[in-house]
Amino acid sequence: METIKLECLNKFIVFGKKHLDYLTVEFTSYYNTKRSHMERDHLPPIREEPGEVTTISIDQIEVRKYVGGLIKSFERKVA
Repeated sequence: METIKLECLNKFIVFGKKHLDYLTVEFTSYYNTKRSHMERDHLPPIREEPGEVTTISIDQIEVRKYVGGLIKSFERKVA
């Protein structure tokens, strides 16, 4: 409960229940599938440990935004 409050809700002015529901669903989805966690050596909770990573060029990187742009993730573009 404290995590969603500090990392998400304190950064928005919530305009009603529908907006609050949207923010909580978006953040919960991000937290459970994308966010890295210290307890798992900074890996998201629902992923296997990655193999060796190769260097890629900047044009192969895609920026994805979550929770209304509050959180940004950098991912490899799909070929």
